[in-house]
Amino acid sequence: MTYILNGRYLTDKAVAHAYLARILPLPDYYGGNLDALYDCLTEMGPRAVVLLGADALTAGGGYGEKILRTLRDAAASNPGLRLDLEEARP
Repeated sequence: MTYILNGRYLTDKAVAHAYLARILPLPDYYGGNLDALYDCLTEMGPRAVVLLGADALTAGGGYGEKILRTLRDAAASNPGLRLDLEEARP
């Protein structure tokens, strides 16, 4: 299963976690924070996450960069989770 995330929705904490809960197969008890996201991602079975606009997350710093770091850390800890980063398309 592949999930496609749009980086433009990941720069604000509240918006990001509502968006992630809608797109990813996160449990109903998902806590809506980075620790909960990491825990859920590292417990998932085989999945691929494609992050569109990943370059914009690192350029702006802030919460988007924290989300990106969490996604990378979870993919490094969970061999069944593949993370593909794509730059924003013009």
